[in-house]
Amino acid sequence: MKDVLIKIKSSQMSNEAGEDEMEFITEAKLYRRNNTTYLLYEESEFSGIPGCKTRLRLREKDVQMKRFGDGAGAGNEIVFEKGKRNVGFYDTPFGPIEIEILTNELNSTVSEEGCGELEIDYEVSLKGLLEGRNRINITVMQQ
Repeated sequence: MKDVLIKIKSSQMSNEAGEDEMEFITEAKLYRRNNTTYLLYEESEFSGIPGCKTRLRLREKDVQMKRFGDGAGAGNEIVFEKGKRNVGFYDTPFGPIEIEILTNELNSTVSEEGCGELEIDYEVSLKGLLEGRNRINITVMQQ
């Protein structure tokens, strides 16, 4: 397991709320198991989901984002796979909501040495309540 820094930059665009951007840097753990790269980091007040840990599983054709812990959002799991539509549930303080993800772009250059970038561009729909387009860019750097 290797200690790394990650810079997470995300933008969310919707007709209802316009565009919202967020960027922060945090410590993470990077490790490999069975030819798969994992990033593990703790969420904060800044990200809006304190008390959760996020695990990213980076494989050749997909990325799985899974949150666990005691905070809101724990138990959420999203799979990103370019050109594919994935349906799941997203836990909220008001109960689970069906979420649908259509991944437009997915690119990863993250290496086991602890550097590179992960870029995800996707359409999201929360049971018709909110629809939008999101972009996530995660830069992995050695400490």
